[in-house]
Amino acid sequence: MKSVCLVLSCLVLTTAVFADSARDAWEGLVKPNKRDDPAYAYVENDPSLPNVLIYGDSISIHYTPTVRELLQGKANVYRLYCNGGESGSVVGKVSQMQKTMRDDRLDDPWTFKWDVIQFNVGLHDLKYMKNNKLDVSGEQVTSLEQYAKNLRVIIGYLKHVAPEAKLIFVTTTPVPENSTGRKHGDAARYNEVALEVMKDYPEITVNDLYAFTLPHQQEWWQKPGNVHYAPVGRQAQGKEVAGVIENVLAQE
Repeated sequence: MKSVCLVLSCLVLTTAVFADSARDAWEGLVKPNKRDDPAYAYVENDPSLPNVLIYGDSISIHYTPTVRELLQGKANVYRLYCNGGESGSVVGKVSQMQKTMRDDRLDDPWTFKWDVIQFNVGLHDLKYMKNNKLDVSGEQVTSLEQYAKNLRVIIGYLKHVAPEAKLIFVTTTPVPENSTGRKHGDAARYNEVALEVMKDYPEITVNDLYAFTLPHQQEWWQKPGNVHYAPVGRQAQGKEVAGVIENVLAQE
């Protein structure tokens, strides 16, 4: 099984979505049913502004438009072309994006450097799956031990591909009681492991979105038991994220 996974990983890293224009290349990365989502909008690069990359799950997808609005004229805000998913998939997804969008055959390839990379993984790692469905009686996607190892791999990779970028790690937002396929309390446990890892990287800024969100969870959630947030919560999280990014950019 391990050898098969390695082969599949190589395929992900070597397959590019080529098009003549950078916009078409980007739209080729984004799933067709997501192309109208403002979070996945093609970003025209303003070379006078710093460049920010947001990597994360659906929570970050939902607050990305707010971050862009608040940082308009202050930064070019990009995000991953899909849901970030579990921590073991980060390197493959970022590699795919970089390979596709930095292809020098494009009319306007990404030639800029990343000034800030914000990354968040955990909400998909702590899921329980059974027969490919969310089920708390199933197996957890990533153990705490593997999660810690994956975080170190992610940090090493990001430092390799973007050595000048300032990194921001965002903690996983809370899992409420009776959430489908997730257990209440697991977000806190995974964040505890993540924060232990981050102690070895004091240069990485930590945005504790878990602590920020927890007191407002019932006020902000879409409905009881749902890990996602209504517009009021998304906007509040986006404002918090934008403020941390702006503070990090000011340190340059």
